[in-house]
This record gives sequence, structure tokens and C-alpha cells, in this order.
Amino acid sequence: MQAIKLKPFVPSGDDYGLAQRFFEELGFEKIYADNGITIFRLDELEFYLQNFHNRELQDNFMVELVVSDLDGWWTRIRRITENGEYPVRCKEPTLYPWGKREVHLIDPAGVCWHLSEAKRQ
Repeated sequence: MQAIKLKPFVPSGDDYGLAQRFFEELGFEKIYADNGITIFRLDELEFYLQNFHNRELQDNFMVELVVSDLDGWWTRIRRITENGEYPVRCKEPTLYPWGKREVHLIDPAGVCWHLSEAKRQ
């Protein structure tokens, strides 16, 4: 499952440890953690998880992740969220009128992720 595009900043919400574990289970590699910042890598892309809680910001923040295998990501998301350990809301892959197939996920911090499938060459 290759990541193609990722924006770099994600607030952690009020449970920094839970957010870290969630992203590790999703398949992100933790490459740095100190002083309330964790850097995660997926393929050649990185993002910074900051130990930061601001409900208004989190409710109005969106991360876009473009992936090569949306169904693979959906399978992984369902597997790690089915036991209820993570307060995550997600919607199965949907083809939207604008022509993109996407999975919408609200992570443990309340941040909205849009995972979309890259166009096949």
C-alpha cells in the first residue's frame, strides 16, 4: 500500500498516546518522538503529529492522503477499529459525484482524513 500525497501537520487531540498508537497500527512508521512531536513516515512521505488539543481546530482540519490501494487501506482501517479501542468514525469507500473514490475517516483526535485513490496510469 503506497502513499502518494500527504500534508504534514496533524493535531493529536487530548490523547497523544492513543493518536500515536492509532497511526502506528495504520502502518505509519514512527521515526522521531520528543517534546510533544512525533514524526511518522509512510514510504517517502512524512507528517508531524503534535501533542496539541484545540477542538475548534480539529473539527475544521482535514488531511488528504492519496493512496495506490484504497481497498487495502479500508481493510486495514476496519481491522484496527472494529474492537472499539479507538474513537474513530469512518465511511466505507464511496464513489463521489466529482469522480473520486474516497474513504472518510475521523481519527481519534477528531481530525477528518480523506483517503482517495490515485488515478491509475
